[in-house]
Amino acid sequence: MRVLVVHAHPVETSFNRALFNAVCETLQAKGDEVDALNLYDEEFPAVMSRTERLEYHDVPGNLTALTKPYVDRIRAAEKIVFVHPVWNYGYPAILKGFFDRIFLPGVSFVLVGGTESDKGKLVPNMKNIKKVAYVTTYGGDRWRTWIMGDPPRRLAMRWAWVTFGTLLPPKYLALYDMNNQTPAGLTGFIDKVKRAMERF
Repeated sequence: MRVLVVHAHPVETSFNRALFNAVCETLQAKGDEVDALNLYDEEFPAVMSRTERLEYHDVPGNLTALTKPYVDRIRAAEKIVFVHPVWNYGYPAILKGFFDRIFLPGVSFVLVGGTESDKGKLVPNMKNIKKVAYVTTYGGDRWRTWIMGDPPRRLAMRWAWVTFGTLLPPKYLALYDMNNQTPAGLTGFIDKVKRAMERF
């Protein structure tokens, strides 16, 4: 199967980059065709422009020379994996910008039954994606993150499940309190991710 692996961390020597590499290598080893999308290496511009916002609902005119190649990569995939850190209890800005700029009307959803004043009902539109996974790391420990409501996990298990419309909820693999992990703990999490990707 064709898997799009989206990575969002700027440092090539980071533990998060090691996770990205482990995901790609494990999927390739089991025979999947991997499209490795490193947002920082591709210098993805995260900020939506004024024109993009004004033309946001203009399907298919909302696809620009910048956004269309990324849309094409999503449409070619059957599975998708996001590998990213959690910063300030949210996505890195570059990943949030990817969602804002690429998950457009006509791409991730369609609006049906609307009028000029009422855009209508939102219907998920990524029927090509059969499985979704998140591989992520937190600086905060599990308890502190739970107190904050763990927004990234909620987004994955609610927003992403609805957006992709998969039969099963996204797989969410998270390492909490990573700054206080031992080398064995870090290695153990990579092994856990590899085992999950072998079954993904």
